[in-house]
Amino acid sequence: MSNTKEAQADALQATAKNASRAVWLKQLHQWHWISSALCLLGMFLFSITGITLNHAAQIEAKPTVVRKQAEAPAALVAQLKALGEERDGEKAPLPDAAERWLLDTWSVKAGGREAEWSVDEVYLPMPKAGGDAWVRIGFEDGAAEFENTDRGWISWLNDVHKGRNTGTAWNWFIDIFAVVCLVFCITGFLILKFHAANRPSTWPVIGLGMLIPIVIALLFIH
Repeated sequence: MSNTKEAQADALQATAKNASRAVWLKQLHQWHWISSALCLLGMFLFSITGITLNHAAQIEAKPTVVRKQAEAPAALVAQLKALGEERDGEKAPLPDAAERWLLDTWSVKAGGREAEWSVDEVYLPMPKAGGDAWVRIGFEDGAAEFENTDRGWISWLNDVHKGRNTGTAWNWFIDIFAVVCLVFCITGFLILKFHAANRPSTWPVIGLGMLIPIVIALLFIH
C-alpha cells in the first residue's frame, strides 16, 4: 500500500512539474515570437548595414556637393553683428529672423541648432546622416554661403546603423530595439535549455557559437 501511495505521489509531482514546465514554455514562446516580430525589420536593416559598414572601403561613394550664395539683408546683418560681439567664441542658436531668412532663401531649416559666433561671422554647422551641410554669414559685407553635401544612400544607411547625426527619436529607437533583441536572445536561450534534454547537440552548438567569436577576437584583432 505504501508503495502505491509513493507511486501516486511521484506521479502527481511529475504531473505538476510537467504542467509548470508547459506554462513556462508557453510564456517563453510567446515572448520569443513577439520580440522576434518587433525586431524583424530592425535586425534585417542592421544586418545589411553591418555588411556595408564592414566593406565601406570597397563601396565607392560619390558625394554630391551643392553650393549657394546670397546677400543677407542689412538689418539682419546688423543684428547678427551685434550678437557676434556679445557671443564671441560662444555657441548659441541663430535668432528667429535669421532662421526665417534661411528658410525663405534656401529652404534651410536651422531648427534651433547651435551656431559658432565670432565678431566677424556666424557659422552654422548642420551635420546629417549620409552627408553634411553648413551656413556662414559674414558681418562685413553680409555675404552668406550655404553648402550641402550628400554622400548617397549607402552612407545614409551606414550613419543610421551607427546612430550618427540621426536625432533623438532614432537614438531612442536603437536603445529600445537593443532591449527587444536581448529579450529575443534570452527567451531563445531558455527555450533551448528546456529542449536540451531531447536534443543532445544543443549545448555543443551553443558553445561553438560562443567560442568562434571569442577565438577570432583574441587571435586576429590587434
